[in-house]
Amino acid sequence: MVDELKGYETIRREVNVEKGSRLDLVLEKGEDRCFVEIKNCTLVEYGIACFPDAVTSRGQKHLRELSRLADKGHRCAMFYLIQRMDTQIFRPADHIDPVYGRELRRAVDHGVEIIVCDVRIDVEDIRLNRRLKFEI
Repeated sequence: MVDELKGYETIRREVNVEKGSRLDLVLEKGEDRCFVEIKNCTLVEYGIACFPDAVTSRGQKHLRELSRLADKGHRCAMFYLIQRMDTQIFRPADHIDPVYGRELRRAVDHGVEIIVCDVRIDVEDIRLNRRLKFEI
């Protein structure tokens, strides 16, 4: 359902990447792997989706893991799912967790991709809607 992540043959969930550390998904096709961490985002201020909404040492750790894996040559992505329909752009919530913001910028410098999508909510379901721009 996410164009940027199509083309893989298998999906594994809750993948152990190091002792005491798991990432949400690994997508695989032959020897190619793409590690994906998914974060749900509900905090929106003036049309700007922000993550995290509280200090998250676990989220910081996920970013460091993705950076490490990207340095080893793996494709890595942070997927932010904005659980609202009133957003125009995504930014890290530096005013809440400045360390997370720094780690996100560092991860991007190491080659970690950022994918941001919002949702369409109606009485029947919730589904992916559109890609959003981001500023880091």
